Amino acid sequence: MPEHHTPALNNADISRFITEGFVRIDNAFDPATAAAARDILWAEMGLSPNDPSGWTQPVIRLGMHAQPPFVAAANTPRLHAAYDALVGEGRWIAPKAMGTFPVRFPSRDDPGDAGWHVDVSFGTDNPDFMQWRVNVVSRDRALLMLFLFSDISEKDAPTRIRAGSHLEIARQLMPHGEAGLTLGELAADGFASTANCEELLATGPAGTVYLCHPFLVHAAQPHRGTAPRFMAQPPLLPTGPFNPALPPSPVQIAIREACGL
Repeated sequence: MPEHHTPALNNADISRFITEGFVRIDNAFDPATAAAARDILWAEMGLSPNDPSGWTQPVIRLGMHAQPPFVAAANTPRLHAAYDALVGEGRWIAPKAMGTFPVRFPSRDDPGDAGWHVDVSFGTDNPDFMQWRVNVVSRDRALLMLFLFSDISEKDAPTRIRAGSHLEIARQLMPHGEAGLTLGELAADGFASTANCEELLATGPAGTVYLCHPFLVHAAQPHRGTAPRFMAQPPLLPTGPFNPALPPSPVQIAIREACGL
């Protein structure tokens, strides 16, 4: 079988993605690649994994990284096959960088960024990120992705996920058409419409990847463990705007089913 056709997801995985809004892929990339990436990030921060005295902030945000370990992590045959399965062959752009990295450190302090949200995808030229927008066809974003570059347990500030919340967000966006809604408008009630969704945690060993529906409601949390957490949350970008002439992908099927189409 050609390498780019390496199976990654079965029908049950895809059905679960449609209903729950995410799928976990174990061994999505090599732990040695994750370790090489961490070395780069430690050097950039000017900190040491062996000297906790320097870990004085609850979170340090690092930008995009295009060094080989980051690009390799995002472009394994297993992940490419999963991108095809969820977004559609020829409908996504192979990542050329990885970012951003909110590196979280053990701390009793509030990190200040642990609220529920969705990752908005256009209108990002506005300096006020609460005015950034998302619409019902998920303009400019094919997937939200969570790349675990360190082992992450329940105590290591794993991302919190509201399973099935993407369906409610799709219903909220549907009446607003191409313009969609701003993050501020979606967050006005604290995402109360998704409060009853089951809360799950994005845990796993380094090399695990969670591929998420663009509308999935998620949140950070304080770090109560002992080792810093390295996780990136890049988007998977589409090759172009939504094309209704193409067969619907699982991302689009979830939206259609949520909206009764």
